[in-house]
Amino acid sequence: MRNRFDKQLDQLNNELIEMGSLIEQAIAMAINALVNKDIEKAQQAIAFDDEVDRQEKEIEGLCLKLLLQQQPVAKDLRLISAALKMITDMERIGDHASDISEITISMANSPHIKKFDHIQEMAKETTVMVVNSIDAFVKKDIELANNVIQQDDVVDDLFVEIKQELIQMIKENPEYAEQATDLIMIGKYFERIGDHATNIAEWVIFSIVGKHEFNIEAEDNL
Repeated sequence: MRNRFDKQLDQLNNELIEMGSLIEQAIAMAINALVNKDIEKAQQAIAFDDEVDRQEKEIEGLCLKLLLQQQPVAKDLRLISAALKMITDMERIGDHASDISEITISMANSPHIKKFDHIQEMAKETTVMVVNSIDAFVKKDIELANNVIQQDDVVDDLFVEIKQELIQMIKENPEYAEQATDLIMIGKYFERIGDHATNIAEWVIFSIVGKHEFNIEAEDNL
C-alpha cells in the first residue's frame, strides 16, 4: 500500500514540475510578446492559460485521490495540503501572464514610450523564483525556498523603480499617460507573480516543518 502511495507522490511531483514548466513558458511568451509587439504570441499566451487551468485540475484530482484513497501520515498530509495551496498560486501566475498579454494587445498599435529593461529584468527574476520554488518542493530544500522568499525584495524594488520612472514620465509628458499606466499595471502583474512564487516557497517550508507564515501581499486585489 505504501509503495503505491509513494508512486503517486512521485506522480504529484512530476505533475507539479509540468505545471511549473507551463507557467514558465507563459511568462516567457508574455514578455516576448510585449517587447516585440507580437499580437500572435500574446494571443498564444492567453490561450495557454487554459492549459495551466487544466493542469491545476489534474493535480487537484490527484491530491484528493491521495487524501481519500490512501492513509497519509501527518508529514504526507502537510505535503499534499501544500501542493493544493501551491497550485492555486501557480494558476494565478498563469492568469497574470494572460493579463499582461491582454495589455500587450491593446498597446500593439502604439509606439513604445520607453525601453523595457526593468520589466524584462522583473520577468527574469520572477521566472527564476517560480522555477526555484517548485524545485524546492520537489527536493524538499528549505534553503532554496528561503532564497526565493528573499529574492522577492529584488522584484519589489524593480517595481518601485518602474513605477517612479513612469509617474515622472506622465508628469513630463501627459500624452504618455495611457501607455505609462498600462506599463505600471504590467509591472504590478510581475510583482504579483513574485508574491505568488513567494507563497509557493512558504508552502514548501510548511510541507517540511509544519509552520507557515502567510504572505498577505499575494492576496489579489486587482
